[in-house]
Amino acid sequence: MSSSLVSGATGPARQASPSTRRRNLGAVLREVHRDGAVSRAELAERMGVNRSTILSLIVSLAATGLVREEPATATGRAGRPSLVVRAESGRAYVLAFDVAVDRLVAARVGLGGIVLERKEAARRRGQDDLDEVTGVLTAFGDALVTAAPPDAACVGIGMSYCGLIRAADGKVRLAPTMGWTDLDIGPALGRRLGLGLPVAVGNEAHLGALAEHVRGAGAGSRNLVYLHGDVGVGGGIIVGGKLLDGDEGYAAELGHMIVNPYDGRPCNCGSHGCLEAEVGEPALLESAGRAGGPLGRDGVRAVVTAAENGDAAARDALDRVGGWLGIGVVNLINLFNPGVVVFGGMLSEIYRGAAPRVGARVRAGGLPVSRERVALRTAALGYDATLMGAAELGFAPLLADPLGVMDHA
Repeated sequence: MSSSLVSGATGPARQASPSTRRRNLGAVLREVHRDGAVSRAELAERMGVNRSTILSLIVSLAATGLVREEPATATGRAGRPSLVVRAESGRAYVLAFDVAVDRLVAARVGLGGIVLERKEAARRRGQDDLDEVTGVLTAFGDALVTAAPPDAACVGIGMSYCGLIRAADGKVRLAPTMGWTDLDIGPALGRRLGLGLPVAVGNEAHLGALAEHVRGAGAGSRNLVYLHGDVGVGGGIIVGGKLLDGDEGYAAELGHMIVNPYDGRPCNCGSHGCLEAEVGEPALLESAGRAGGPLGRDGVRAVVTAAENGDAAARDALDRVGGWLGIGVVNLINLFNPGVVVFGGMLSEIYRGAAPRVGARVRAGGLPVSRERVALRTAALGYDATLMGAAELGFAPLLADPLGVMDHA
């Protein structure tokens, strides 16, 4: 998978305009940030520029400490080893925050997607407020910045949030499971951190889709559907390599696709029979007779483990939930013709326990030409998919203008 190509000549070198050079620098940095070690020749081919241009760009990025060149891994061939370009994960980092229903996570993530350090705390469901959440995240952020090397620069801050986020300003318009509306959580956290950087906020499932597309189970696929399970179900869709965000950022609320319109379970949105109502954590635990037991990941894993050990109620619950999940996946395959469908969050656990049932639904209901090549996978980044998506959000300014951002870091 290559990034968008940036204009450049393959013939004799010519002086690029400042804007073209800035875009080219960003394109080089995106390639090595995403793919790790990349040779000069490969970079030149991907971008459609000559090798002298690539060399100039690499020299500029290396002088700022963002990349380094080193010999490629030994190939066993005689002669001088070729050089590859790598991101310097210790020079520039972002703070990434993940506000989930049941936990708060923060990490210092280096260029190249390397988690350098992380903090995590349980979150009380529906009992905390904005000050409490931002207070915990601020303490995490302060500790992460303090622990960073003196020559390392924080270049961005990204947050994944479990709610509907307005793309224009990152305002949390609605968090159904929390009952929160119209929260300016990004500015509130930014003020408390005091780093002089804005906090970019995105929907957790959108960011999970982005992360799995960049460096996870969907790497190399131009079209991806990501289903994220928490108490509810969220979704993110990549079309032609780009996130489908809708007019204001509320697209791909896949959990509110109605799959059981006649006798469906009530949903937080006010409807009945939505996908999240039929396959979310409450539906699974209630169907398994475990509504009074452990919640969250522990509760879901317990059902899956019990089914594997022969518990009939747990097996029936997974079959029921897997059937509705399969219907939802069929609809998405028929609508979007993705190359891969990724199950993240608690849905990764549910899919592992219900894969045969989901697969049977897909084979029975999916259009043959659409389903014949689609891959069903669990998130390669695991529960960190949303956190890593937040990191990508934080890196966006640096990848757009590497030298400009570093000059002000």
